[in-house]
Amino acid sequence: MTTTYPAIDELKAQAKRLRQAMNDRGTALTHSGALELIARQYGARDWNTLAALAAKPNTGPKTQLFVGAHIRGRYLNQPFTGEILTLSALPGGDLQRITIHFDEPVDVVTFDSFSAFRRRVSAQIDADGVSPRKTSNGVPHLVLDL
Repeated sequence: MTTTYPAIDELKAQAKRLRQAMNDRGTALTHSGALELIARQYGARDWNTLAALAAKPNTGPKTQLFVGAHIRGRYLNQPFTGEILTLSALPGGDLQRITIHFDEPVDVVTFDSFSAFRRRVSAQIDADGVSPRKTSNGVPHLVLDL
């Protein structure tokens, strides 16, 4: 699986925002500690590993997936737009775990008699942004427009 990463400047900016948010909440966090946490969020062993990966030319999907990215796609075959809240590599390297906060709630029920809206979902996706889990009629739970 090819994973794409934001530019190093964006990764450092994410670490700066994380450090500020943690310090605002009374939890002391150094800049290097924030960098290490950002690295783990992307599934890297440490900041140096992530920095090396981010420095490589991106040859993966057209849309870069990273925390804070605004994406679109289909969840349970319903269109959505939303923001990536978490993204991490799963052991084995073939799948990633993603959490998305939808801009507008998505009705996940296809019956006319009632509705069930979701605002946030977590799923596994492959390198193409498609969930390996499928509904009973064979449609992937999550498909990202990459």
